[in-house]
Amino acid sequence: MDLQIEKMAAQEFFHVPVLSREVVEGLAVHPGGHYLDATVGGGGHSRLILKAATDVRLTAIDQDEDALAAARKELGFDDRVEFIKSNFAAYKFPPSTFSGIIADLGVSSHHLDTAERGFSFRSSAPLDMRMDQGQSLTAADVINDWDEAELANIFFTYGEERLSRRIARRIVEKRPFHTTTELAEAIAYSVPPKYRYGRIHPATRVFQALRIVVNDELKSLETFIEKAPEALLPGGRIVIISFHSLEDRLVKHGLRNSPLLRVLTKKPITAQEDELANNPRSRSAKLRIAERKE
Repeated sequence: MDLQIEKMAAQEFFHVPVLSREVVEGLAVHPGGHYLDATVGGGGHSRLILKAATDVRLTAIDQDEDALAAARKELGFDDRVEFIKSNFAAYKFPPSTFSGIIADLGVSSHHLDTAERGFSFRSSAPLDMRMDQGQSLTAADVINDWDEAELANIFFTYGEERLSRRIARRIVEKRPFHTTTELAEAIAYSVPPKYRYGRIHPATRVFQALRIVVNDELKSLETFIEKAPEALLPGGRIVIISFHSLEDRLVKHGLRNSPLLRVLTKKPITAQEDELANNPRSRSAKLRIAERKE
């Protein structure tokens, strides 16, 4: 991307924070606290944390340059905020530092709405899907180079796609693919008509699987949940928002199995009716909270 397009991308990175009230309450934000936003995105949750109490400090990390640029703009270059470019699994967690940690998982509205990033098949774009555009592996590499059995396996495992073998066979027959819409069309015509015109597009689960694989999302999440509790102060809280069952399962078991944490949510917190009406993306959001033992 040239500089002008980069600036436009940063300006267009708009983040409506899901479960915003529940996040601030779950973190128990207090004056003088130091908080970590492990997926700052457009800065929506960070802004609410900074407003929730006096003398709050914030460390904001993200692996996406567009996200960090947008967060800086959203937070007005607030000197209480430190910005760091990092995947939350690779971040060097300082021990016993934070009063609270928030992670809002999954793909942002910006990624879906910015065609050239290749996360969506709503418009034609290169098969990219990299959150960190400095990494080499893209969705095109996976689709065009991996063998049929590997593709079927990731579609089934990470997309929970029941027709994974059928779809993988069609992809291998028709490749190479260069754009999101080419791939989505091939997937649509590899499934029976009753699936082709169902409630969700037949490519949806495959695109989810590709995104997870390209960004190594589940392994990164496991690492994050293992490392992050050590960075909490005693009594500090970790709040994680997930958007599909694979993530939520990892969060549920990861928090419960951590020897440092006490889980505060037996069941995940979900959006209330007023939020559902204003932000459809919140419908699949699940929030879980745990606290560092004293």
